Amino acid sequence: MENMYLALVHHPIRNKRGDLVTTSVTNLDIHDIARSCRTFNIKNYFLVTPLKAQHDLVKRILGHWEEDAANAYNPDRQDALSIARLVNSVDEAIVKIEEAEGVKPLIAVTGANFESFTGRMNDLVSKMNVDKKPCLLLFGTGWGLHASILERADFSLDPIVGTSEDGYNHLSVRSAVAIYLDRFAEASRS
Repeated sequence: MENMYLALVHHPIRNKRGDLVTTSVTNLDIHDIARSCRTFNIKNYFLVTPLKAQHDLVKRILGHWEEDAANAYNPDRQDALSIARLVNSVDEAIVKIEEAEGVKPLIAVTGANFESFTGRMNDLVSKMNVDKKPCLLLFGTGWGLHASILERADFSLDPIVGTSEDGYNHLSVRSAVAIYLDRFAEASRS
C-alpha cells in the first residue's frame, strides 16, 4: 500500500440540504484516522480545511503530541500523527502528492449514499496497478463530498452497506475509513 494517500475533506462539503459548507475538524477524527492510516501504511493523511481557526486548532493538537512529555506518555500516537498533513484544499493535497510521486494521483471518492459507483476496492487496486499511479482516497464529513469534488473523481467506491433490517446506515467517518482501508489491504494482497 505504498502509493495510497487519504484525505478527510471539510470543504467543499454538503449539508443536509445539499448546500456547500465547511465542516469543523474534530479531535477524534484527527487521532483515530491517523492511527488507521498508520496501521495500513498510508503515506500521508491530509486534513483539508481552508479555515484559519481550524488550522490553528489542528496545529495545536498535532503540536501537543510532538512535545516531549506527551510523546513520552504515548509515543504511538505521535508516530501515527506524524503522517498527518494540514492543507487548504484537495488541490493542494494533489500538488503535494504529485511533487512526491512525480505523477498526478488517481482521485477516488467514497460516499454512504452513492446510487451509482465505479467499482469495488479490488477494481480500484487494479486501476492503480494498470495506470501505475498513486491514489488519493477522499472521505467527506457532514453530509458528504460536494458535487464539485465528486465530478473530478477518477473512481467512486461502492458504499458500505450495513445489515440493519430497518435500513439504518450511518457510520462515523472514522469507522468508514477503517473499513475501507481493511478492504484496500485485502484487495492489495489478492
